[in-house]
Amino acid sequence: MAPVHKGQSGKNGHAGHTFEYCLTSLPRSFMIQEERNVSGPSRFPNSADRENDMSNISQKQRLIQNYTLLAVECLCIILSFALALLTRGMEHSYRTYSETYITTVAFILFFHLLSYYLFDWNTNIFRRGYYVELIAVCKYNLVLIFFLSFFLYVAKMAEDFSRLVFVYFFIYNIVLTYIGHLLLKQYFTKIYRTSSGSNKMFLITTSDSARQVLEKLTDSPEWSFEVAGIALLDQETEAGQEMIDGIPVVAGHTDLYDQLKTKVIDEVFIHLPDYSKEQTEELIIRFESMGITVHVNIDYFNNVIAHKTTESFAGFTVLSYEASTFDYRRLFVKRIIDIIGAIVGLAVTAVLTPFIALAIKIDSPGPVFFAQKRVGKNGRYFRLYKFRSMYTDAEARKKDLMAQNEMEGPMFKVENDPRVTRVGAFLRKTSLDELPQFFNILIGSMSLVGTRPPTIDEFNQYDLYYRRRLSIKPGLTGLWQVSGRSDITDFREVLKLDLEYIDNWSLASDIRILLMTVWVVIMKKGAR
Repeated sequence: MAPVHKGQSGKNGHAGHTFEYCLTSLPRSFMIQEERNVSGPSRFPNSADRENDMSNISQKQRLIQNYTLLAVECLCIILSFALALLTRGMEHSYRTYSETYITTVAFILFFHLLSYYLFDWNTNIFRRGYYVELIAVCKYNLVLIFFLSFFLYVAKMAEDFSRLVFVYFFIYNIVLTYIGHLLLKQYFTKIYRTSSGSNKMFLITTSDSARQVLEKLTDSPEWSFEVAGIALLDQETEAGQEMIDGIPVVAGHTDLYDQLKTKVIDEVFIHLPDYSKEQTEELIIRFESMGITVHVNIDYFNNVIAHKTTESFAGFTVLSYEASTFDYRRLFVKRIIDIIGAIVGLAVTAVLTPFIALAIKIDSPGPVFFAQKRVGKNGRYFRLYKFRSMYTDAEARKKDLMAQNEMEGPMFKVENDPRVTRVGAFLRKTSLDELPQFFNILIGSMSLVGTRPPTIDEFNQYDLYYRRRLSIKPGLTGLWQVSGRSDITDFREVLKLDLEYIDNWSLASDIRILLMTVWVVIMKKGAR
């Protein structure tokens, strides 16, 4: 083995990140005012990395873990319902209500499977402590209560359903699911990892990194391996003379292959940030020739945002960094929700348009609709539509009002803007001016929930950090809009809320924001 070189140094990264070396726009008309002559970057700290606990688990582990959890949870649902009937004393009259209860259990199981597929509420289960686990189980059951109540009402089964059975079921389901989760986590993380069936992994590193990497390996949610030994390549250690956190050091750099060729080894984990590419390749080739799976830690870069994946790209094996990762299945569901919402929204818009159009025409000369070029996902331009709420010379008068701008940053907002018409003020207060954007949602340039699409002159003032707002589709509403809307005057706060939404996106968060939007619009909070 060649001595260690310092040619390619790097920071010790997170040991969990490895790669395996098995390696339409609307037609123009007199009714639409086009914005013309649009003039055409401050740092803000990015949010901390939000790692998915299961991102490092192999596909086999993921399937075992997911389906075992799903089977246990479905069993808990069936058992909880049976116990609820027994507790209520209805076991003898079950046949009378059998159709109602069988249908109810079938709905609960269907809802559980659907939510499991769409929301992955158990994604971080191996990082949840006792209290957090209980809260997670209770929150899920509260959601289940809501949808089950809605189902019973719509199906007209509420009168045939015992309220005590309803209450008993959820008490039992919370208790049994909680206990089931704790037992499964204990089995996966402790019992299976040390069983004879687990993969025996050897850590190959240096003495200054060994304890840190070992701690991350043993604390990780990957439960299919056991760290069986350590090789320190900056020492000439004799086997059995040293222990690190209870794990024996079995080899140094002089006797690495002699020692390991006689051991039971399924995998090796290499963490050698100071090794050259050639030295690391030599290790990989030697272990691969022994039929051993090799994991090489390549996370030596201090990226505070990016999610990292290894994949095949145009014939190359690459390490990909993404600021945000969204499951395509959830994005598909989000798009379906957008289309349904857009159709409903356009139906409402069609009903209200004659009245709004008449009011706009009576109040001020000019078209009913206003079209403005905005910047969408990753810098794509699109034409955004609104009901006109300003006088037709609003853009020309904007320069005269720049001194009154209340926003800190590239956005522009003025209290009691003189460019806004009387009808426009009402439309803005009630958010009715936004209704034509349902067309943007229908054609795919916007989403129901997202970030606010900037104007071109705002976009031209963006620095690199601001641009991350554009990593998703812009939305009709968003976290910023339901957190104060026009009451927020600091663009950094807007950016903070937008990035919080991007980094924590889920279908559940979209639904929550949509419900909050309805409340904010009704109460007219923060609108101008």
